[in-house]
Amino acid sequence: MDNTDMDLICIGCGSHLQTTDKDKAGYTPKSALDKGIESGELYCQRCFRLRHYNEIVPVELTDDDFRRLLSQIQDTDALIVYVIDLFDFNGSLIPGLHRFVGDNPVMIVGNKEDIFPKSIKRSKMKEWVKQQAHANGLRPIDVQLTSAKNNHQVEELLHQIERYRKGRDVYVVGVTNVGKSTLINQMIKMQNGVDNVITTSRFPGTTLDRIEIPFDEHSNLIDTPGIIHNDQMAHVLAAQDLKYIAPQKTIKPKVFQLNDNQTLFMGALARFDYTNSVGPVTTYFENNLNIHRTKLSNADDFYDRHAGELLVPPTAENFKDLPELVSHSFRTERKTDVVFEGLGWITVHGGASITAWAPKGISVITRPALI
Repeated sequence: MDNTDMDLICIGCGSHLQTTDKDKAGYTPKSALDKGIESGELYCQRCFRLRHYNEIVPVELTDDDFRRLLSQIQDTDALIVYVIDLFDFNGSLIPGLHRFVGDNPVMIVGNKEDIFPKSIKRSKMKEWVKQQAHANGLRPIDVQLTSAKNNHQVEELLHQIERYRKGRDVYVVGVTNVGKSTLINQMIKMQNGVDNVITTSRFPGTTLDRIEIPFDEHSNLIDTPGIIHNDQMAHVLAAQDLKYIAPQKTIKPKVFQLNDNQTLFMGALARFDYTNSVGPVTTYFENNLNIHRTKLSNADDFYDRHAGELLVPPTAENFKDLPELVSHSFRTERKTDVVFEGLGWITVHGGASITAWAPKGISVITRPALI
């Protein structure tokens, strides 16, 4: 019988083992599964790497799974550490989180601070995050900024977590692609001594694994799986095109002096029509993303002829899978960011008439200018 047809359980977290989807719970490579059957030690890849390397591997779950998980957290007395991606703030929001956390305090951690120009003051960034949180129904007890990839401010974050948790457990929550697992891996390196054993168990009433990193004899830092946001730009692109939308270095703003009725294309992923010019616009996207200017009257034909070739991403072989672009019209009253969720944003002055286009299902919103 094929091993993939057997109902095999991870002895670490209780997930049903599978070899087909590396982003789902219970995944293990087939070669590892075969070895596990021989040895009698069956672990999913996430638990194997945790057991042998103290390393967290991201795993995704659906909205319904995540709501069940949050309902478990609601009944605990804990500190909630909510990790968001500063570059994709709105795309990393968990809808209705404030309704699920009960009376538990929430600390927001803005990750990927290193992507922003050094000219932005940390105090202004923190205040902006706090305002955005308030607008979405959250009243965080604190906002911390960090860059998990570079281990920037992680030690200070741990200090503040210790300050606010008051001996309680700490639950770390966030959507996929915000760097939550990288952040937790950095915290493990700093926090976990040789006598502390990282364990896995199930969230009550679910098949979702929870990873517990001891703070002391009575409390743990608990990692939760990342919720999938289907309206993130990353979910409409093939893996080889993700490098165009996920900045790894500090973004370099680009200023365009646009005239009336001009268009900017951000690869073939987004389009920005500037109907009436009220001054220059500034773009904030991954540095390698191709931005092309053309006349509005020529824009439709230009896109049809060059999408997937001159206008990339996506590349030609992946363009057929990109949802059609849908338009969103705005008129700005003050300096405003036009945000293409999961891609970046364009800052415009007040009094501008704009039509922004993004793949169907990807949100385009406006907000008071961050910079």
